[in-house]
Amino acid sequence: MSTAVSSPSETGTISRLSIGVFLFRFRAFIALLILIGIFSLLTPSFFTRDNLIILVGQTAINAIMAVGMTFVILTGGIDLSVGSTVGLAAMVSGLLIDQGLRLPMFGVIVYFNVPAIIFLVLCLGLLVGAFNGILVTRFNVAPFIATLGTLYVARGAAQLSNDGATFPNLVGSPDLGNTGFPVLGAGTLLGIPIVIWIMVLFTGIGWFVAAKTPFGRQVYAVGGNERAAELSGIYVQRVQMAVYMICGMCAAMTGLITASQLVAAHPATGESYELNAIAAVVLGGTSLAGGRGTVWGTLIGALVIGVLTNGLVLLGVQEFWKKVITGLVIILAVVLDQLQARLQARLALKRA
Repeated sequence: MSTAVSSPSETGTISRLSIGVFLFRFRAFIALLILIGIFSLLTPSFFTRDNLIILVGQTAINAIMAVGMTFVILTGGIDLSVGSTVGLAAMVSGLLIDQGLRLPMFGVIVYFNVPAIIFLVLCLGLLVGAFNGILVTRFNVAPFIATLGTLYVARGAAQLSNDGATFPNLVGSPDLGNTGFPVLGAGTLLGIPIVIWIMVLFTGIGWFVAAKTPFGRQVYAVGGNERAAELSGIYVQRVQMAVYMICGMCAAMTGLITASQLVAAHPATGESYELNAIAAVVLGGTSLAGGRGTVWGTLIGALVIGVLTNGLVLLGVQEFWKKVITGLVIILAVVLDQLQARLQARLALKRA
């Protein structure tokens, strides 16, 4: 019997690769700390309680949507329709508050209270997600194409809901029992904006589902190797359907919050939001190939984008430069993701 003994050079190589993989895995958190340090030095108004609350509140909108996107990307899919779903959800909430639900066959108009409106709009998000899921699973349409088509359908439906006009002043009427909608986006609980509590709730539930439930393990399995997952007894199409529905619901929640903060609903709400969501997921370490990533990483990625945007605003950087810098950060995140995958492959080979 022979025993293989690693040479000092091989041991050193493995150690360096392990450190490299560790740094890549926590790159979003490291970048977040660096950005906070830089902006704290450059502008004294950055690291203040009021600004940090504003920053996290603004980040919450993207983070909630990105949680749903994480599940989709973990399976190796993509959802380009989330921005349009945000706009559609905002317009439907505005329609229900401003005009109610018309039932011509009964000659009545039904007005719902705010909790019922939130429930109905979230169900709408689930339906949009289910539509995407059916296209991907039943008709074998590529996720990119399927969700690109839904992007246009949902945006057109949002515009048709009020002939392209805005639903203004969504405060409701006491006589109709539909007041209180602005509280969702502007209210506070224990001195902290409600939108932050919603972000914590969605992130916590998303983490639990992904990391602690059989469904979460199935999501990772499908993203890691769809064929192997199918052979192991996982209903791959059900998992794919579910993740698109989760993504649609998260986008609908974002639309509700956005309309509540503006106290108005505009059909263009949510334009390009899908890019921010994908950027947060990728920055957080989730692989676009699927099978690798975490919900907490996505939250850190969303915070990186939020800190970068907030800091550049405080420094008076032009909007055009903000887009350039954000785009470069996204490109860098994808490049680092590829480098991480290569390092992990080399480390696994060395250990073998």
